[in-house]
Amino acid sequence: MSKVVAVKQTQMNGGARKAVFAPVDSRARVDAVVRRIGDAIELGLLADGEQLPGETELAGQLGVSTVTLREALMALRQQGLVTTRRGRGGGSFVSLPEVPGEERLKVRLRGWSTEELRDLGDHWAALSGTAARLAADRTEPDDLVQLRRTAEELTQATDAAARSRVYGRFHVELAAASQSARLTREQVALQTEVGALLCLVLGDDEYREEVSERLRFVISAVQDGAHELAREQAERCVRESTSRLIALRLTL
Repeated sequence: MSKVVAVKQTQMNGGARKAVFAPVDSRARVDAVVRRIGDAIELGLLADGEQLPGETELAGQLGVSTVTLREALMALRQQGLVTTRRGRGGGSFVSLPEVPGEERLKVRLRGWSTEELRDLGDHWAALSGTAARLAADRTEPDDLVQLRRTAEELTQATDAAARSRVYGRFHVELAAASQSARLTREQVALQTEVGALLCLVLGDDEYREEVSERLRFVISAVQDGAHELAREQAERCVRESTSRLIALRLTL
């Protein structure tokens, strides 16, 4: 990947990327590193082909030993999320996984009851609504550049897989705009549960336009400092997506 693309990717993700490389929990650190980096790759916060920091630097950022990091990278390689190249110009590189096919996603959706989906939606709405409210209080207009770029990227995404990744990334970046590392980590974890499932509803062009418009409403409210309106718009966006998943689940 070119340096220009790498810089652009860094600028787009901003604070969300900081959460990716923040120190992990001291418990089960190998699993925590695997989950943190794996979630970020699947959400598109780390770009396909992007080189990860060197082992010593990355271990320091995550607050783990190099031994722990190497074990985590080995697990990520086994999952097909990271590849390692030896020699000059070598290192560990992101390998974006193939998006699950529609039938596989439907099987996955069948594993959720409507009550579980509703509960997931409540959690998601609470996270995004709170993030939007805090962002409206804490951000400056220039801080919203990456959110606008992501919203625009959604309008240009042509396939459901790309749309679901961008949509999930928007909610992570919204959490990052709230300047809460804990909210951001929670949003990353939640998107790994719901993100792929959204492929099943974002293939519809008309709904994609509705989502894009809703995201613009959220950004506008955040920019205006209208914290309650920002919260309401973010929650409404999430509840509409959850309702569509529940409706689809009832047909399976």
